[in-house]
Amino acid sequence: MKQEINPKETNRAYAFEMWLNAPMPMVTLVKTLNVSRLLRLGRKHDIKFNTLMCWCIGKTASETKEFYLLPENGKLYRYDSIAINVVVRNRKGGINSCDIPFSNDIQQFNRDYLQSTAKVAEQCQSSFLEGYMIVGTSAMIQTELDCITNQYTDKFLNPMVMWGKYRKGWLKTTLPVSFQFHHVMMDGGDAARFLEALQKTIEKI
Repeated sequence: MKQEINPKETNRAYAFEMWLNAPMPMVTLVKTLNVSRLLRLGRKHDIKFNTLMCWCIGKTASETKEFYLLPENGKLYRYDSIAINVVVRNRKGGINSCDIPFSNDIQQFNRDYLQSTAKVAEQCQSSFLEGYMIVGTSAMIQTELDCITNQYTDKFLNPMVMWGKYRKGWLKTTLPVSFQFHHVMMDGGDAARFLEALQKTIEKI
């Protein structure tokens, strides 16, 4: 569910005034994460790496207050639920979008992830959820990537986390992630704290 709110009654009033109509209000931060634990858990519990990444992103976002505010059509909205969007390769070789509601229960999230993405891949139709704060993700696992800068469009101002192929080392496996967000939603320091919190979520999952 989302509700329109008065920006002046939030701590984002200045950012709303400064950045709402900026020609390029999106900001991208990049951080390399240690994802060794996700690989071990994925093998042990037979859960895909990308599913675990998406759960960790949803878990961290759900505990970060900035993720519940988003500008849209010149207004500011507050959400009370979070969902993760993934890009699905369909059976025809194209791609579709799929929204998956976040659940603190990782097994429930895994079931929703598998069922929803399989349906989208088979039907070749995108699946969207209404009333959720959508956190976008994009995994380009064909190659190792240092950084990803997504296109900016006023049709999608939501935060987005993107990554390529993880990098296996002798002692740990790492993954550079790019985090893109709207400046009205949060400041750079807030985004940096989100990335730090994401690493902690991965470590204690």
